[in-house]
Amino acid sequence: MREVLQEARQNAWLLKGVAEPSFAFLTTRAFMDSNCNLSVLLLPDGRLIDQTVEDLKFYAKLLGKCPLQILPFPFPGKGSSSEIDPQLDRLRTLTELADADSQNRTILVTTIESIRESTPARIDLLRSEIKLYSGISYSFSSLANNLNELGYDHESEVEGPGQFAVRGGIIDIYPINALLPYRLDFFGDEIEEIRAFKPDSQRSTESVDELTIAASPNHNFKESKSGILEYLEQPLLWQFWEPGISEANNQDFFSNRTEHKSFAHLLRDREPFDDLWIGYSELDSETVFFNEAVKQIEVESENLHRYRNFSASEAMGMDRFCQEQEDRKLFFEQLIEWEKEGYSIILSVQTEGEKSRVREFLSEHTEFKILEDAIQIGSFAEGFRCSQKNLDPIFDCSADEYEGYVIASDSEIFARHRRRIATGQKRLKSNRQQVDQLLDFSELVEGDYLVHIQNGICIYRGLTKLDAQLGFREVISLEFEEGIILHLPLQESHLVSRYVGLKKFRPTLGKVGSKRWDKTRRSAEEATLDLAARLLKNQAERDAKEGFAFSTDSNWQREFEAAFPFKETPDQLSAIETTKTDMGKPHPMDRLISGDVGFGKTEVAIRAAFKAVLDGKQVAILGPTTVLTQQHYRTFRERMASFPVSVEMLNRFRSKTEQSKILEELGAGKIDIIIGTHRLLSQDVGFMDLGLLIIDEEHRFGVKHKERLKEYRLNVDVLSLSATPIPRTLHLALMGARDLSVIETAPINRRPIETIIKSYDHETVQSAIRAEKARGGQVFYLHNRVQTIDAVEARLKDLVPDVSFAVAHGQMPKGTLERIMNRFVEGEYDVLVSTTIIESGLDIPNANTIIIEAADRFGLAQLYQIRGRVGRFNRQAYAYLLLHRYASVLDLARKRLAALKQYNQLGAGFRIAMRDLELRGAGNLLGAEQSGHIAGVGFDLYCQLLKQSIARLKEDSTALRIRATVRLDFIFFGEGATIQKTVARDSYQAIKNEEIESTKGRVQEANIPIYYLDEARLRIEAYRQLAMAEDVEEIGEIEDSLVDRYGKFPKEVGALIQVSKVRTLAEEKGIDLVETQGNKLKCRLAGSKQDDFLMIGHRFPRLESRDPFKKLQEILQFIQRYV
Repeated sequence: MREVLQEARQNAWLLKGVAEPSFAFLTTRAFMDSNCNLSVLLLPDGRLIDQTVEDLKFYAKLLGKCPLQILPFPFPGKGSSSEIDPQLDRLRTLTELADADSQNRTILVTTIESIRESTPARIDLLRSEIKLYSGISYSFSSLANNLNELGYDHESEVEGPGQFAVRGGIIDIYPINALLPYRLDFFGDEIEEIRAFKPDSQRSTESVDELTIAASPNHNFKESKSGILEYLEQPLLWQFWEPGISEANNQDFFSNRTEHKSFAHLLRDREPFDDLWIGYSELDSETVFFNEAVKQIEVESENLHRYRNFSASEAMGMDRFCQEQEDRKLFFEQLIEWEKEGYSIILSVQTEGEKSRVREFLSEHTEFKILEDAIQIGSFAEGFRCSQKNLDPIFDCSADEYEGYVIASDSEIFARHRRRIATGQKRLKSNRQQVDQLLDFSELVEGDYLVHIQNGICIYRGLTKLDAQLGFREVISLEFEEGIILHLPLQESHLVSRYVGLKKFRPTLGKVGSKRWDKTRRSAEEATLDLAARLLKNQAERDAKEGFAFSTDSNWQREFEAAFPFKETPDQLSAIETTKTDMGKPHPMDRLISGDVGFGKTEVAIRAAFKAVLDGKQVAILGPTTVLTQQHYRTFRERMASFPVSVEMLNRFRSKTEQSKILEELGAGKIDIIIGTHRLLSQDVGFMDLGLLIIDEEHRFGVKHKERLKEYRLNVDVLSLSATPIPRTLHLALMGARDLSVIETAPINRRPIETIIKSYDHETVQSAIRAEKARGGQVFYLHNRVQTIDAVEARLKDLVPDVSFAVAHGQMPKGTLERIMNRFVEGEYDVLVSTTIIESGLDIPNANTIIIEAADRFGLAQLYQIRGRVGRFNRQAYAYLLLHRYASVLDLARKRLAALKQYNQLGAGFRIAMRDLELRGAGNLLGAEQSGHIAGVGFDLYCQLLKQSIARLKEDSTALRIRATVRLDFIFFGEGATIQKTVARDSYQAIKNEEIESTKGRVQEANIPIYYLDEARLRIEAYRQLAMAEDVEEIGEIEDSLVDRYGKFPKEVGALIQVSKVRTLAEEKGIDLVETQGNKLKCRLAGSKQDDFLMIGHRFPRLESRDPFKKLQEILQFIQRYV
């Protein structure tokens, strides 16, 4: 051991006094200047992997000497920083390392714990790989079998890594070693094309020439005896960050007291390769390997935070703002000093917007203009200065003209502590966030409720083939009252929609031929007409009122927005822009922002409030509870701290004396932003110049308070926030009658909640609480019985005595409950034992574990909402669904819990809510009186009726399109079409008749054959898309999508597409009937008499062609030309 250590130390250096922010820079530079093609970077903590990968990529690009490949190799279990299964990252990295042809210079980012774990044998991994090339032959059926053997899951659609799908001549595959899925387009057994595609849209993006498919973690690999070292058989540069911490965390590995491979074993295995070793340490700490026997270099480096004043002063408002401007100038003067000393200066900002703002600052101060070319787009937490002095042994300093490097992050430039969030190498997964995905037929299963537009609510009983006059027709079988089955042709699938109500009860089935459904539907139509009239009346009244038009964005507004410590999502940016546009109009705004907790609604409100204050207006923010207003107060005050804005709060946490003073200052205009509960709606509250009212969770206020809010709506701009998601279907229906913004995109790096379902046991609870406590987090423990909740708290205290607990339930006095919740939000308790009273609107990013007792007793939507109270930040969250250890869980409950585990992806809230029929968002927005009508006709049909009502009242002809009927005697919407021949063939006339029949009377099938698209739900969905398309361009998009997803389509599909084009063009031109009789074409304009058809020279237009496709073309040309 001693000899091995001594020999390795000959090629080892310890860099001491290294400022932590400069670790990644020095690591990249040392590797680039070495002769090695591969470096292993060992981090002290696996949670640093994602961020380190990003930092290394930034510095590799910055130094730009040669392209580098940065590969993460996380620990294969909990504690990994990866947002997906870390096993996939490990296999992807091993596949790259095993590729002998790769000439990429590579840094492997990992930990001691990760490299000690077993790996597949290299030869086994290589043998299991499938390499495919465009233009080569590969057996289609063999590939599908091989993918099964490699552990890939056969699905109807590919949405995540490790899945494949087979359709016609196409195989979709999401290799575990890829960041995107790929589509293989075969012609026989030849791969014609390989295309990447997006899982969400299922549409192709680009073609590639080759594809390597690595085996899935489910594959039965042989284990390597050497672990990852088997993949590293070349000279390496080993780099350790804070080796002392790694050694402390892995004492058995470094002390050689382990059965596993120890550090001594590793050194012995590496002897033939003459590796290099570099350690980086901020403190002067020695370890078993990096001690006085290795070459030591004192590095001159420092954190730039010491040169920047991060709001150390207690100053607020204008004083704070002026101080910040002066501090920034001093910081840039220091940068110029370093530049004069020969340092290379880099200014790193996160966005193009920030880049332009820094340029603006530099242009205002000509003495700093020399730094204009130093601005780079990058993302890291802290800047540093690092001199190259003493670094000659590991750096090629002779080729570098600089004294050293100063890299300033946006943190120092803008004086803010931006939270460090890595975006990582995200694999694109399907993230179906819109409720429409469930209202369409993408998840239809037998037994689901549907709504037939003419007969009412029914049950889907699958697809059936019926023998028709000319062949077979595929139909949707629907069950109505008394077990009556109605068969609906697939091309008429637009007549049915998914039934989704608002309550947990089974709807009454419609009765075929009864007038009951007509009455229910008429009632819903009248209700939607009333609602539409009310919404449009409110809108008209606001438009008629003279309001304040806020000015366009100023430099201060841009400066303020630049201080937001996160990257905005597209939905959030859209909501911000539409809100600011509304504020700029000369009449009062009334906009609703809807989105899940933590999706960024508050930032929209903050920017709107700041804009109002800049124009000299006051802002009132109204919340339903004291705890929520306290949270808003803290958030607004924090964001406004660097600007001359005064923020105050009015709720029960303020004494009477404080309240009196606040009211006085509010009336005098000394307070810019006031945050409070319904206390703000009292008669004694007066404003000097109120310009904006922000209402959080308005549906939770009482009738009196809502009446008071109506008065405000006519005079000031109102922005409402709702944490209950609003389905996009309703959003689209309300367009033009209600200003509504929906934020449904999760913030970058929000991770799905890991769900664990098991029987209750003390050890699980104990380890879950201790694990969360160990990482500085908090826990929700849900016990939904008030009578026994104190006993549960006592039991938990015995289990985990070193943890602080609090109890919260609805039978507590209101003030007590609020104080407990507030203390939990402030982090004073580790565990909150509560009933379902936990506030849904609260944002507690530090609470990331929830334990739910008797989870089988909750509904699916309720479980989803409860579980959603954790996982609201970028830290991995855990939900433990515990079942009673002696309870026999019903099948229904098991399915419910399994579904919850399945829908752990972000944005799945809409689908869960729909599954359990609890569209609270729709109920809250539309009001209780509308809920009954939604239950009666189903949510989808209700939204259609509402959309039509709004269009009718606005006299919007485009939204009130007619529905055209297309009856073509040469088209058969089925399979196996044959011509009925009754004439004998033994006469000249008979043969002539048959010729005429076969040309003039040829019938073309129009359908989607099973051999082209075998998945029933996808086939129904394709029919519905064609039937509901509104123009020829949309049909063209559907056509392209079919070819892309399922391959070249047969004639039957082509005919169906052309018939759909005839229908949409006819509707566009105001034609409600297109019919053929032989070669006669009969087109009738909507509103005409029954037999009033379009004529040319007092006769029906004639079709000249005998070919069905040419006939369809003639019909399209006639409608286009003559109508």
